[in-house]
Amino acid sequence: MSILYATLFYILAVVILASTALAITRRNVVHAVVYGVISFIAVGVLFYLLGAPFVAGLQVIIYAGAIMVFFLFIVMMLRVRPSPAAWLAGLKQWLPAIIFTGISFTMAIYLVWDDPGTQVTLKSGMAGITQMGHFVFRKYWFAVEIASYLLLIALVGALYLGRGVQRPGGPPPEEKR
Repeated sequence: MSILYATLFYILAVVILASTALAITRRNVVHAVVYGVISFIAVGVLFYLLGAPFVAGLQVIIYAGAIMVFFLFIVMMLRVRPSPAAWLAGLKQWLPAIIFTGISFTMAIYLVWDDPGTQVTLKSGMAGITQMGHFVFRKYWFAVEIASYLLLIALVGALYLGRGVQRPGGPPPEEKR
């Protein structure tokens, strides 16, 4: 059974590395965000494989959910628009995303169905919800607050950049186009 989990670990590692590399190298911001979401979901599945289901849930909820939606919100506020002919070339870029997502979800479904937490115990990776909460908010509360302020500053900056610059006495930027 451990050979199967080792194989799943290495497949997930390849998916994480490939999707992260694709997220970094994409010129289209929306494609980069989608590959980032795939990478975060695969990391969540990896945490579940290692016996930390709570951390896996946090990974998917916080990173793949909230932060990536926040990035998409920033992209929408900046009004990045692709060219009309770009959708056909974009189909080729979506193929790796579909493949990596399929691999990640297939492994997640298999791991939840098989439940490795009851068969393989990793004492260093097991953490209950209470212990995790006490650890984070007793030791790293200041870092959590700083991260929340940085996200707030990014949101205000995206709103400022997305609204455009209006000159006194001139029409708004949308009417000039």
